Amino acid sequence: MIWLSHFIVSKGGIIFAALVVLMLLERAFPMVKVRSNLNRIARNFSLAGFNALLGPLIIIPITLYAAGFALHWRPEWWSGWTGLVIDLLILDCWIYGWHRLNHVAPVLWRFHEVHHLDENLDATSALRFHFGEVILSSLVRAGVILLFGVPFLNVVIFETLVTVAAIFHHSNLKLPEKIDAILSRIIVTPSLHWVHHHALRGDTDSNYSTILSVWDRIFASRNIAKFNSTMKMGVEGLSDVQILRLILRPFFKL
Repeated sequence: MIWLSHFIVSKGGIIFAALVVLMLLERAFPMVKVRSNLNRIARNFSLAGFNALLGPLIIIPITLYAAGFALHWRPEWWSGWTGLVIDLLILDCWIYGWHRLNHVAPVLWRFHEVHHLDENLDATSALRFHFGEVILSSLVRAGVILLFGVPFLNVVIFETLVTVAAIFHHSNLKLPEKIDAILSRIIVTPSLHWVHHHALRGDTDSNYSTILSVWDRIFASRNIAKFNSTMKMGVEGLSDVQILRLILRPFFKL
């Protein structure tokens, strides 16, 4: 299992480096000037730490099992670099659909709402997810891995890209307008994703893409609204709560 440990360490190192770099950049070039809230950041890291523990205990075993018992129907050309690109596209499209379903299905929204209750977005917001959502996501993704025969390594690469992309588009980083306009046609940028976190529910239920922004255009969920500093982040009519209430929130009316 040395190879598995190597994958985990490599993935963790890349994500940690991305987090540090973007936390520095967003402070040097902020999109919105806000005062740091240590309690909020501590909540985000606490949720992230809890989810990190789930990796070796639940998420990795589920993924390994799915990859090990996947349907072996893929043609020979669907391997190597070609297979990796196709798998990344499939998984990115899947996570778009899963994300959208989390906004539509009330029982899933109760878990996903924990992520949206963050009222001041920054790089740490990308790590703020309820453990219930993480487990449910891995179970549903296992079905995709089984169906398409996605190799474990390709899943790890995808997870790394998704997390880095999420850190980037949740960050409070202001990009030059022309660069943002070009990038947003290909990938999800902060200004694009921050509209998704606007407390107005009509905006919240749009811009679901994670890596490639094309899925919102294909499935007609692209929001033409442009982010501005007057937009309030969070969930319409609700306020953020402390860590224990965030954990219990999906199970009780808190």
